[in-house]
Amino acid sequence: MRLFAFATAEKRTDYLSVLRAFDHARANYVVLLHAGEVAATLDRTAGPGRPGDRTLTAAEVTPLLDQLHVWGVLERSYDGTRAATLAEYRNRHFVYQFSQLGYQAFLAVEEVLGARLDEAALSRLALPDLLADLHGLAAANRAGDGELIYRTLRRLDDTLSGLASRAAQFYLTLGNLVRTTEVTPEAFLTHKDALLTHMREFGSDLARYTPKLASAITAVEDTGMPALLARAAVADERVFLPAVEREADWAARWAGVRQWFVPVPGTVSESERLREGTMSAIAAVLSLLRRVTETRRGGVSRESQLRHLAGWFAAAPTEDAAHALFQAVFDLGRPRHLSTVHPDADVIPDTRSWWDAPPVEISRTLAETGRPAAAGAPSRVQRNDAGIRRLRAAQLAAQRARAEAARSLAAGGAYERVLDDQETEVLLSLLTTALSARVAVRGTVRGSTGSEHGVQLTLEPHDTSTTVQTTRGRLHLDRLRVRVQ
Repeated sequence: MRLFAFATAEKRTDYLSVLRAFDHARANYVVLLHAGEVAATLDRTAGPGRPGDRTLTAAEVTPLLDQLHVWGVLERSYDGTRAATLAEYRNRHFVYQFSQLGYQAFLAVEEVLGARLDEAALSRLALPDLLADLHGLAAANRAGDGELIYRTLRRLDDTLSGLASRAAQFYLTLGNLVRTTEVTPEAFLTHKDALLTHMREFGSDLARYTPKLASAITAVEDTGMPALLARAAVADERVFLPAVEREADWAARWAGVRQWFVPVPGTVSESERLREGTMSAIAAVLSLLRRVTETRRGGVSRESQLRHLAGWFAAAPTEDAAHALFQAVFDLGRPRHLSTVHPDADVIPDTRSWWDAPPVEISRTLAETGRPAAAGAPSRVQRNDAGIRRLRAAQLAAQRARAEAARSLAAGGAYERVLDDQETEVLLSLLTTALSARVAVRGTVRGSTGSEHGVQLTLEPHDTSTTVQTTRGRLHLDRLRVRVQ
């Protein structure tokens, strides 16, 4: 965010003028500039067409360049060839140029300053372009033309991004128009026919082209998406990205194209959502038109009503008359006075004034309704029967799996084979029970019913150590041997 510091600094107009000089030089294929050249460029370009720019001397430009370099907007390098004498050589000569991120920050600020919100419009002509590009993409994939596939995919991505951004800007501007409290009837009625026609035509074209675009997307995918994405990644000019990342990037972009026009089962596509938004916007504009028409027919507006009301308040003969007028206009009730007893009546008697007594906590019910709080009916018990059934089924499945593992362990024994995860869990559980007693004991794991198919483990002393092979590794028993039955 430090890159945008020049837009809010005290000398922001001077910083912007210097950066515009660099942008002007960049358009003329000149990248490096020193302070004198920046001042000369400002002297040539300043005029009535650029009111924010003004002429600056080289001495005034130098600290601005240094500060822009500190913020990271400009990059600085030393140029000794400009020194004509030894003194000039010792006085370092710096040349400046846009940094990569600094140029993007400057373009962002210029775009905001030059934006015109009244130019928002829906892009109807983008729909036939999308359809033509999809047909061309299918033909290019069948022909195996990787460069044409790459160019078409880029054009599809740019067209769809432009369609989405223009639609978002249009509906944002329209929402601001609908929500405003003061609408100029003349300005709105002048453009309301064109506005409604524009939205209806866009909605009609969107409804007509959406099935065609969905069919075209399906036709493209029938030609082989893995081959299409691989060819696009090979022809992609972003050489600093690995081929795998380029292919993944184009796969994500194609998923975005598909999401726009091919709905996922259970959801609506972005084009359908855009069409519904268009219909809602038409209804909002018609409601605004009705409001504007009623305002014109009545001959008064909100501003004139408030002015008349202020005049009535100023001409009220007494304060009581002004209060009565306020009550009639705004219909606000008087404050509710509550009476309650302090919990410790001996310390705070009822005769003490509210001005002197400490505050008393009251319930929200008493404050909102004037009635003391009372215990209501018990609330309904919330039961999640479906969740209980799922947990019970999972519990029974785990018990059945554990019983089956116990039977398998008893049938096959613990040695001369590799125990799986479930058998290992049973064996470790039985060993824990047996070893906790510090004597040769028996531990038992019940079956799924808790009483049948019992499995017994016997831990016996042995002359040598034994090893049990499991999927988790080897279990060494020091001079012990287990017997499962």
